[in-house]
Amino acid sequence: MIARRSFGRSGLLAGLMLLATPALADFSLINMTRGVTESSQEIYDLHMTIFTITVVIGLGVFGAMFYSIFRHRKSRGVKPAKFHHSTTVEVLWTVIPLVILVAMAVPATRVLIDLDDTSESEMAVKITGYQWFWGYEYMGEDVQFLSRLATDSDVARQLHSGINPASVPNYLQNVDRRLVLPVDTRIKFQITAADVIHSWWMPDLGWKKDAIPGFVNETWTVIEEPGVYRGRCAELCGRDHGFMPIVVEALEKDEFEAWLAAQQADGEPGTTADGSDAAEAGEELAAR
Repeated sequence: MIARRSFGRSGLLAGLMLLATPALADFSLINMTRGVTESSQEIYDLHMTIFTITVVIGLGVFGAMFYSIFRHRKSRGVKPAKFHHSTTVEVLWTVIPLVILVAMAVPATRVLIDLDDTSESEMAVKITGYQWFWGYEYMGEDVQFLSRLATDSDVARQLHSGINPASVPNYLQNVDRRLVLPVDTRIKFQITAADVIHSWWMPDLGWKKDAIPGFVNETWTVIEEPGVYRGRCAELCGRDHGFMPIVVEALEKDEFEAWLAAQQADGEPGTTADGSDAAEAGEELAAR
């Protein structure tokens, strides 16, 4: 009976492992995003370096521990050593970890300082967090608009909507107005909030910054590859926290200049991704 139960449990465990195999196939989901900026790649490389160091330390420590347990077990008749103090060992286990920590702290500090250095920026964008959408202002360009969850996602998320979320492209990850930015341009971000604390998180840029009422956080980026990149609010900011995504569209410089000129000529935010008027949407959101 015991053997039969053991066989049943083993079979169940093997079956669960087989079911989990497809989910484990995409190993990129368990690591950091490499990103499309120089800073994001520096952060990724720093992460991998420190991760490698910690793995080597872990293997060394646990390897030595398990070897000692196995090699010096009581069943082999090994007698424990009789000593109480070793100045050399104490110096070594103090100095070696200190050297390792300093070796990791120096590059980490350099990356953190670099993220806050917004000098020599070529353009600036102000980001304001609201409950529960984002406001963008291109400083000095007379262009600003609000960006909220796309209508198709907003409708599908409602209870009893009758819409299968899987049928909605980029469900809960799309907006009615994207933040359009140029590539190969040093862009300064000024991030704040109008009500509660939010957090503007764009994994492909390599960082996130809290949006705090009455305070302005600054950082910068240089996007190296054109494309559409998606992020989200990373601070629990209230009821609809999960429904305020971020979408950045990176364009070549000439395409961005044409887009910016069109926004300035119109004098209005224009048309949203789902066809509605963005100015009316902004007025509606601001009135909430």
